[in-house]
Amino acid sequence: MDAYRSILVHMDASPRCAMRLALARQLAREHDAAALLALLALEPVSFPEPVPVDLGMPVFRDEVDPEHRRRARETFDAALATGDPTMTWVEAPPMPPAWGMSQASHYVDLVVLGQRDPEDPLTADVPRDFVESVVMASGKPALVIPYAGRFDSIGRNVLIAWRPTRECARAVEAALPLLQRAARVHVVCWGEDSFGPAETTFGIVRALRWHGVECTAHRYPKEPEKLGEVLLSTAAAQDSELLVMGAYGHHRLRELLLGGTTRTLLRSMTLPVLMAH
Repeated sequence: MDAYRSILVHMDASPRCAMRLALARQLAREHDAAALLALLALEPVSFPEPVPVDLGMPVFRDEVDPEHRRRARETFDAALATGDPTMTWVEAPPMPPAWGMSQASHYVDLVVLGQRDPEDPLTADVPRDFVESVVMASGKPALVIPYAGRFDSIGRNVLIAWRPTRECARAVEAALPLLQRAARVHVVCWGEDSFGPAETTFGIVRALRWHGVECTAHRYPKEPEKLGEVLLSTAAAQDSELLVMGAYGHHRLRELLLGGTTRTLLRSMTLPVLMAH
């Protein structure tokens, strides 16, 4: 894959949704995407349903908070009014939002999500584990945008956190359309490798070069205990705009088995992260 031809972005009522949508639109322009879908997927709320006769018990219907829907739609309409690229508004059924988002994700190349702001009441109908649930269940790469900070572009200076694992291999493959357009790419790797001295690092350098991506590799002997924090510090020191990494965990037991590094990044991220499971 040399471009993202279809992109799905999550819509909610938060003010940060506008930046998330703007970045998705920028990617759609840069990759000449054939489709950009904006999906409203929120936890449904129960509303009393008027009935013509007294049934002896209240009747409720589940639907998205209409005020939150209105805010999200206004964000979409304001972006659409600025011109290309064209977008399509989609609404998930009144089901758990991670299910709706994951189902829609199966048909696109890239999913754009937002880190949940726990202090923003407008994200109360976005579950706490929404991002990790979508990443674990969708099978597609996710670009996660932090809830704080300004990000005008994605991918000019990229940091790859590499391990010789399925998750990292999938994340790097998914990031190739961005890596091939990047001005600088750095790879960091820790730990010994039974395949020979520095083979882990040199192997990924060679694999990226086959795709026209030149990078600078940094291999260290021992993985730090708080790898997530080290990755964020390294990204800041190198002025990285994007971190590429594998997401580790199990979709049915994510609270127990979601990897510590993945948890740290999703909780404390300071830059956009492209991850795949």
